[in-house]
Amino acid sequence: MKMPVFLRSLMMLLPLLALSPARADVPARGERGVAEWLQRIHEASRRRTYIGTLVVSSAGALSSSRVWHVCDGKQQIERVESLTGAPRSTFRRNDEVVTFSPQTRVVVMERHESLGVFPQLLKSTNAAIDQYYGARVQGSARVAGFDADIVELAPRDRLRFGYRIWSEKRTGLMLRMQTLDLQGQVLEETAFSELQMDAPVSMDKLQRMMTDTGGYRVESPVSTRTSPAAEGWRLEQEIAGFKPVGCYRRAIAAGGDAVQWVFSDGLATVSLFIEPYDARRHTQEGRHAMGATHALTQRARSVGSAWWLTLVGEVPPATLRAFAQVVERQP
Repeated sequence: MKMPVFLRSLMMLLPLLALSPARADVPARGERGVAEWLQRIHEASRRRTYIGTLVVSSAGALSSSRVWHVCDGKQQIERVESLTGAPRSTFRRNDEVVTFSPQTRVVVMERHESLGVFPQLLKSTNAAIDQYYGARVQGSARVAGFDADIVELAPRDRLRFGYRIWSEKRTGLMLRMQTLDLQGQVLEETAFSELQMDAPVSMDKLQRMMTDTGGYRVESPVSTRTSPAAEGWRLEQEIAGFKPVGCYRRAIAAGGDAVQWVFSDGLATVSLFIEPYDARRHTQEGRHAMGATHALTQRARSVGSAWWLTLVGEVPPATLRAFAQVVERQP
């Protein structure tokens, strides 16, 4: 089944929407817990300066990007240049995201509360993350010339996927990650094929490139913070482990706008999009998948036929169905 363009765009947008965390508690001794592993990886991805080539394997397809990342202690900036598919350069400076598309001569400027392109872990301040995942060290290996610890973050229920991570021994930087389905099979993999740690990356140069929009048409999609209550929505009951981490009203590519309600268990994120039902566009209910990312589209059953739901997340389909069953319109 061919996936609608709207869903493909949502799936590409999803990794940018996770909220930055506060510092997690770290066990004083013994083996690292889930929160400690994630905090170490997250801090390394933010604070280290590096240049590398990332390769992503998803749904039988390979893609690659060149990444430049630098942090001066107060702000971080990175450049991601696509090496496959349509040419595209994305710059991120803290929460500012600027994407250049040379073929169309369009540059899109947005703000996202984001951790950066890689890794996209530790997505909320959910202190209960150890209740839903367990950490098991599985030995060590070399990735892109660096020694790495291998740790598996295994889900404790069937509402979330697992992860296998290769973390550089000295710094904690994540070198490779696999997303695992409920049977332990690999759904998606991201890895550095080549990496220069502590590389001479110029923050000033990246910032100049980021602001050089000459010859491009600049677009700034509208996105405003809101709340489910203000929009007239609530959940009849919580989905175990998933806490609300943000709510936005966003313009969508198909026209109009939608409410996006974001939930996270600290690792996995689910985005619930709610918009008025339009018979001209909303013709296909069902499930869709792209690697580890799944989507569910349907009319909002519990509130009549006036609303359309789109749920997207790196979670099992049953988790999306659970959210769809409990969302309801406030009386």
